[in-house]
Amino acid sequence: MIYESTYELRQSLKDAVVVKGDKVEVVDLASLQAQGIDLLARSATFGTDAVKAYARWMIWEIGQALGARPASIHEFYIACGRGEWQDRTVPAMNIRFTAYDTARAALRAAQKTNAGALIFEIARSEMSYCELPPAEYSAMIIAAAIKEGYFHPLFIQGDHFQVKAAKYKTDPEGAIKEVKDLIKEAIPAGFWNIDIDTSTLVTLDPPTLAEQQFHNYSRSAEITQYIRDLEPEGVTISLGGEIGEVGEKNSTPEELDAYMLGYEKALKTLGDYAGLSKISVQTGTSHGGIVLPDGSIAKVAVDFDTLQVLGQRAREHGAGGAVQHGASTLPEDFFNKFPEVQTLEIHLATGFMNLFLDHADFPAKLTEKLHRFLDVAAADERKPSMTDAQFYYKSRKKAMGPFKPEMWALTEDEKKVLYQALEDKFTFFYNKLNIVDTRDLVDRLVTVVEYHQPKPASARVAGDDLGLAD
Repeated sequence: MIYESTYELRQSLKDAVVVKGDKVEVVDLASLQAQGIDLLARSATFGTDAVKAYARWMIWEIGQALGARPASIHEFYIACGRGEWQDRTVPAMNIRFTAYDTARAALRAAQKTNAGALIFEIARSEMSYCELPPAEYSAMIIAAAIKEGYFHPLFIQGDHFQVKAAKYKTDPEGAIKEVKDLIKEAIPAGFWNIDIDTSTLVTLDPPTLAEQQFHNYSRSAEITQYIRDLEPEGVTISLGGEIGEVGEKNSTPEELDAYMLGYEKALKTLGDYAGLSKISVQTGTSHGGIVLPDGSIAKVAVDFDTLQVLGQRAREHGAGGAVQHGASTLPEDFFNKFPEVQTLEIHLATGFMNLFLDHADFPAKLTEKLHRFLDVAAADERKPSMTDAQFYYKSRKKAMGPFKPEMWALTEDEKKVLYQALEDKFTFFYNKLNIVDTRDLVDRLVTVVEYHQPKPASARVAGDDLGLAD
């Protein structure tokens, strides 16, 4: 069910949630979890603009009341840099399809394993083609936590808040402004973990590494200042830098030093600001994996020795360690190696989508519709050398937004099987990456701040109760 007005939405939930001015009070948690939060999540996704805004606000405020609150992982990572914990790798999971139900599966796995050190993220590009703007994405994560009774810190991350290199060449300030505008939208929505990706600005023409990294580190410092000036009181947003584009040549310790030394100097000239908690590096992987003509994924070699060295070098610069991107399609026996070499964070994305879309219980007719859509909508991405399997594999992420209604409308039987498979996969990663039983550690190290959003003006549109019956 989707409501046509905020009044209808409010009335349907009044026995479970009472609105008092700009705050909410949960009076019947069982009722809210049984049905109410599902209605809110659906309304926050598919409602009119007014209903979406109000549903997202309610989800946020219910989360504040219950303890399902966005938080920064900065303190947790800096503690790693100080040696307070080790041998664990935090999964940063790009949830780009059916965010509510997929996050529920991830949180059920977290409940089962007592895991607390996990991140939900979405990249700048994914927000566009998956039709998941910051306010909707964070609402889905918080709603999932409410549904599953996960009343603990929620680390919501902006992945690859990337400066577009082509635009930067012709309009550098405009390219930076695009990222700043997204940051300004994301921070109030609870994105208190942000990966600043100015690695696209690295140029290999100058003779020295410092010169090659100049635009990368100087712009990264500038964006750091912008974020620090916007962050809520009591929150130190976790920030990541990146020294080389994923899928390109492997990073080196010398590149990391050049970036960090330049960044630290540039940031100091801007003021007394906290710096980075992590640094993303390249060690042999690529986003989505390398797809072969038959649709299978090519095996790659991850340079774990380099990853370990880069992580130690990052800690010497005061960060928590190094971050590995493009990993979800790696062989399963690789994942226990990441904690062993002290990898701080690992990004997992495409593997979840592959499991979901390629599962035997995913409806074949919907797969056909996706392919017909991509034949037209992504035709410019089809290279002459591509097989159908390669084309659909590389482009199908672009169907996640347009087919959002169909994904949400899967039958309960289909959902049961598909989301159980995802829950099992999340559980696998939590065990392999050694984040089981991290909830107490997170609670001890992470400061969770109460932060209230203003009630949207749409709550007072014509036809509502004007607050007389709140």
